Amino acid sequence: MRLDLVSLLPAGKHDTAKAEALVALGYPAVEPILPSLLEWVQDLNWPVARVLCPFLASIGTPLAPPIRRILQTNDDTWKYSLLAGIVAESAPLAGELSPELQRLVSFPTAGEREEELNIHAYEIIMRYGSKDA
Repeated sequence: MRLDLVSLLPAGKHDTAKAEALVALGYPAVEPILPSLLEWVQDLNWPVARVLCPFLASIGTPLAPPIRRILQTNDDTWKYSLLAGIVAESAPLAGELSPELQRLVSFPTAGEREEELNIHAYEIIMRYGSKDA
C-alpha cells in the first residue's frame, strides 16, 4: 500500500503533529510534496514552519527548483521566510540559488526592498561565499 503523502500535510498552521510525522518520514520520501511543504513556511511565526524549516534546510539542493519558482513571484513575505528559514541555513542550497541571491542584491523590486530581501540575500552570500560576491 502506497503512503498517501497528501493526507499527511498539515491541516492548519498549528498542526505540528502532521509536520513532525512528515519530518520523520525524511527525504526522499517526501520529495513528491516538497512544493506543498514550502507552502507551510510562508510565515515563520506558524508553529508548523518552526518544525519544517530545519528539515527543509537539511534537504539542500533538491529544494532549489521549487524555491526558485517562488522567488519569481510577487509574494515577498514568502520569499523572506524562505531566505531566513531555509536558504540561510543551507550552504548547498545557497550555492545553488546564487544567481537568484545576486539578483535580489543587485536588482530588488520595490517590494523586495521593503521586505529587506536584498539585505538578507547579501548576508547569505557573505555567510557562504559566492563566486560573484
